This record gives sequence, C-alpha cells and structure tokens, in this order.
Amino acid sequence: MAITQPDGAATRWVPRAGQRIHAEVTSGSGTPIVLLHGFPDNLHLYDDLLPHLRGRPVVRFDFLGWGRSDKPRGYPYTAENQTGDIAAVIDQLDLRSVVLVAHDASGPPAIDWALMHPHRVAALVLLNTYYHPVVGLRRPPAIALFSTPLLRRVTRRAVRRWRSLDRRLYTWQVGRFMADPGRRRAVAPALYQQFVPAEPAFWRLNDDLLGTIWARRRRLADVRRFDRPVRVVFGAEDPYLNPRVARALARLFPRADLQLIPGARHYVQIDAPAATAQAILAAG
Repeated sequence: MAITQPDGAATRWVPRAGQRIHAEVTSGSGTPIVLLHGFPDNLHLYDDLLPHLRGRPVVRFDFLGWGRSDKPRGYPYTAENQTGDIAAVIDQLDLRSVVLVAHDASGPPAIDWALMHPHRVAALVLLNTYYHPVVGLRRPPAIALFSTPLLRRVTRRAVRRWRSLDRRLYTWQVGRFMADPGRRRAVAPALYQQFVPAEPAFWRLNDDLLGTIWARRRRLADVRRFDRPVRVVFGAEDPYLNPRVARALARLFPRADLQLIPGARHYVQIDAPAATAQAILAAG
C-alpha cells in the first residue's frame, strides 16, 4: 500500500464550518467517482484501487478529523456532520452528478446525502458498510470496546496510558480486516501512524455509532423509495459486516444489485482492488 499521492492528482482544500477538508482530485472522462473512507482509516484506504479507475475523474477526501484534514478540538464528529462534509466537497468541486462510493462508517452519511440529493446520484456503491440494525451485524471487537457505554471509558483510559497497547490493538484489528498476511504487515502499521492524530475523531464517532444505527430506522421508508441505481459490493469473508448484512442492505433499495467478492474481507478495496473497481465502474 503506497501512502502517496497518485500521479496526476491535484490537492484541493475544501472549506467547511471554518475548517479545511483535504481532497485529492484526478482528471478523466465520465461521471466523477467520489470515494469515502470509514474508520479507523483515511483516503489512503483506496491507494490500491485508484490505478484500476484510471481514465475516470475520481475524488477522494479525508473527513474532518482524519488524514490531512483539519482536526478542530471539541468538534462534534458525528455521522450527521460527515454528511455535511460530503455536501461541502461535492458542492465546492461543482460535481453535478456523482457515483458515490461508501465504505464502513461512511455508509450512513453517504446514504443520507443520497436521500437528500437523488437527482445528483448517478449510482450509489456500498462497500462492506451498514445503515440500520439488522440481524447478523457485528461490531469488530476493537470498535465494541470504544463504542459501548462505560466500557469505552476504561478502554480510552488504558490506551492513553499505554501507547504500545493502543498500537497493538489497532494493528491486530485492522489486520483482521484484510485476508493477505503480507498486506496486513504493510498496511496496518502505515495506517496506524496516520491514525494517532485522528483519535479524538475516532472516539467521538464511536460515541455516536450506536445512536446513528438506531436512528436510521426512521429513514427506512425514504430508503425504500430511493429510485437511483445501488450496487452493494462486499468482501464475502468479512466476519463483521458480512454477507448477511449485505443481503439486508440490498433488500432495502428498490434498484439494488448485490455482488459478493470471494476471498475478500472487510477492506475489500485492498483485498480485491481490481474486482472492486470493476464493480464501481459498472455501476455508473
């Protein structure tokens, strides 16, 4: 995994709520593809995927609090505010129609933005993500430690005191998101170095996680009326956001199709970048 800016990419700084969002834009023809990361990662999650999208305009960015974007202290890092980040990037870059690609925790804000702007969605692609409570949905163990009330206080205190524990917990959990041991050894430590400054955003989003999932039940009627193309693409070997979750997501949307990629786990864009890119390109 090359933690670098791809050749031909232009850096853009998007204003948002008095802060700046870091974005990278590559040129091409066709409908722009907007790539959204989840947690605990950043836009570099898509480094291996980008070469397979060459020729199409691609936008990827770090949500506020992550990567190279600003990290204001005390900022309310929530799914609702991430929806605002998406709107800021798409509006400031004057993208009139997009293929919106969400992964992991960016699923709820991406779907919410799409519901508000269906006329601007050429297609919605959902990669190993979630929206509302479904049977089979499992939080990864490290996420459960940081998102469960009471338990999260103890966990945060421990990782603040013992930084080596924080590193081992991160690399173990993120390592389980990938199928190939070699990729685990290369990717997880690199992402951890970028994760450390983003910990406040990570903790706040975990505070918001359970409430976000349960609150989305109120929007299911709107989801079922969403008439734009949706493609649900999951790594079939993800033990957390697993095929059962993928099938439930696909059933929500009236125009959804489902693709399970064999051998890929949670980081499907790392385990199977070519197949994932092909699914994105076929969506719109």
